[in-house]
Amino acid sequence: MSVSAPSFSAPQAAFSERRKAFRALHERGCFVIPNPWDVGSARYLRHLGFPALATTSAGFAFSQGLPDSGNSDVFARDRNLAYIASITASVDLPVTADFMSGYGSEPEDVAESVSLCVATGVAGLSIEDATGDPTSPLYDLPIAVDRVRAAREAIDRSGYDVLLTGRAECYHVGHPEPFRESVRRLQAYASAGADVLFAPGPQSPAEIKSLVEAVAPKPLNLLVVSNIGLGTRDIEALGVRRISVGGALALAAWTGFMRAAQALRSKGSFDGLAGLVPYGEVNRLFVTALEPSRS
Repeated sequence: MSVSAPSFSAPQAAFSERRKAFRALHERGCFVIPNPWDVGSARYLRHLGFPALATTSAGFAFSQGLPDSGNSDVFARDRNLAYIASITASVDLPVTADFMSGYGSEPEDVAESVSLCVATGVAGLSIEDATGDPTSPLYDLPIAVDRVRAAREAIDRSGYDVLLTGRAECYHVGHPEPFRESVRRLQAYASAGADVLFAPGPQSPAEIKSLVEAVAPKPLNLLVVSNIGLGTRDIEALGVRRISVGGALALAAWTGFMRAAQALRSKGSFDGLAGLVPYGEVNRLFVTALEPSRS
C-alpha cells in the first residue's frame, strides 16, 4: 500500500494523560462510551460528562453522504483518519477509533494504517476481522490473528499506550455459529495482544455473560444499538466493562431530521419542528466549547 505521511499528526505528549485515564476505565466497573459522528456531537457528549468517546464509521459516513461500506482503499482510510483526528482535537477526553478492518488485507498493511491512527492522538482503536467479501466474509483465523498481532506490534513500536480492541464480526456477517466462533476468535485475539475484546451482536443476558466469562480477565465491549431491555446497571452486573452504541446516536439524529423533512414535504406540516431544543441552548454550548481546553 502506497501511503503519504498524514498532515494531521497530533503532538503525542498532549495525549498521554488521556491514555492513562482510558486504560484505568477498563480496570473496574462499567462505563458507556458513546459515538459522536462530528465535532459538534463530540463536544455535546463531553458536555454531558461521558468519560471517553468512540468514533463511528457509520455515523461519519452518513454525515458525508456515503454508505458505511467498509471500503479499505487508501482514500477511505485517510478520510477516516481525518475524522478521527478532528474528534481527538475537539475534546479533552480519551477517544478510541472504530478503525474498521485496518484498511489493508495483509498484516503489514494493517500495521502501517495503525501507525497512522496512533498519530491522530487516539487512546484506543479496534481492528475487525471482516473481509468485505460476501463470499468469504471473515478472514481465516490464522490470518486474522496475524493482523491483530501486527496491530499490536505497531502500537508497541510507537511507544504510546494505546489500547487495542480485537473485534469478531461473526454475528454481523451471519456466521452459522456466531457465539461459538466469536469465542474462538476473541480468545485468539487476546493471545495475540488485544487489550479489549468485542463481538457486536449478542443481546441476551445469558449470551453476554458467557462472552464476558470466555474472555476474562480481559474486558469485553458490548454494542447496544436498540432498547434490549437492559440498563447500564444490568449490563454491568453481567461483567461487561465497556458499552458502546455505534451509529445509534447518529441514527437517532437522522430519525428526527428525516421525519420532520418528510412531514414538511409530503403534508406541508411543521409538526416535526415541535419541541425543538432552543437555538440559544445549542449556541451557548458551542460558545463554551470554544473556551480554552482544560487539558
